[in-house]
Amino acid sequence: MDVSSVSGLTSAMSPVEIRDAANTAVLKKAIDIQAQNAAQLLEALPQVSNNPPNLGNSVDVKV
Repeated sequence: MDVSSVSGLTSAMSPVEIRDAANTAVLKKAIDIQAQNAAQLLEALPQVSNNPPNLGNSVDVKV
């Protein structure tokens, strides 16, 4: 990225626009970090063993 293009861009933007752009960039980074953390937590979960095929096929009802 060319430094002169960044300085030209920031001089063309108002301070409010610069603040909003910075806030948006920080929010996107925070969302990315949370997504990475969630993926790590999901990977850390133990694998669930499959139940035998006969479990859960019927319900015993006593009247």
